[in-house]
Amino acid sequence: MATISMARIVPIIVSKLIILSTILSPLAIIHASKENQGFVRSLDRNLHRFKKEKLTHFRVYWHDIYSAPNPTAMPIVRPPSNTSATLFGSISMIDDPLTEKPELSSKLIGRAQGFYGSAGQEETALLMAMNFVFLEGKYNGSTISILGRNRVFSKVREMPVIGGSGLFRFARGYAQANTRSFNAKTGDAVVEYNVYVLHY
Repeated sequence: MATISMARIVPIIVSKLIILSTILSPLAIIHASKENQGFVRSLDRNLHRFKKEKLTHFRVYWHDIYSAPNPTAMPIVRPPSNTSATLFGSISMIDDPLTEKPELSSKLIGRAQGFYGSAGQEETALLMAMNFVFLEGKYNGSTISILGRNRVFSKVREMPVIGGSGLFRFARGYAQANTRSFNAKTGDAVVEYNVYVLHY
């Protein structure tokens, strides 16, 4: 009796599974084609232990020094035209100290590493591409990446924070620069940076 019942049930189950697989397989293919392209896949953010996003404010002082025996800013491309009032086309590489206070002798928080170039022909405007590399406290080794336009003679300039590393993975935000001192003869400058970063 049990054998007869099973003989009747099995074909019904098999037929239903075939119908179900026929319906679901195109959906699975579509999903797989969207989510898995061989080189890319979607991830569950919860598996990566993302915490609640928070907003952090940093205030540091950026020291751009050309005149010292061991300068932290170095011209690597001279302006093609010596008649350009904005030094258009010039580029400098930097490894500038970031300190807690305006004085260079104050506590070292990190370094600004990257380069900037004169990108304005009519006004002095720099293209800034630099990483703030933190050397202090729990942020030691983490970085914030800044890329943007810097109208150096404006009182306050704003540039985007486009990313980061370490504790600043997936970072985004903006940085405001305010010149505290500038020596037109040497090119040395101290700039206050207020950086607002959204990160996990």
